[in-house]
Amino acid sequence: MTQPPTDKPTRALCILWPAFVMAGVLETLVFAVVDPQHLQWFGVEPVEWQPLTLYSVAFFVFWFVIAASAAMTQFLTHPDAQ
Repeated sequence: MTQPPTDKPTRALCILWPAFVMAGVLETLVFAVVDPQHLQWFGVEPVEWQPLTLYSVAFFVFWFVIAASAAMTQFLTHPDAQ
């Protein structure tokens, strides 16, 4: 079994790069189905953001959630590599 990287920049890149790629894939899948001009806040008020703003915010939310999941998985599986 290979050892996880121990230096922090390498560990961060091992988390952030795959999360970046998967956030792009998830955004493509979500917005292939969802039209940003028809979104509503909790079903009441329409979202009045420009589509590009909505795409950008959604991408960063997806990236953060996927990166947090990957970081937690790495922390739980390799606690000695902190």
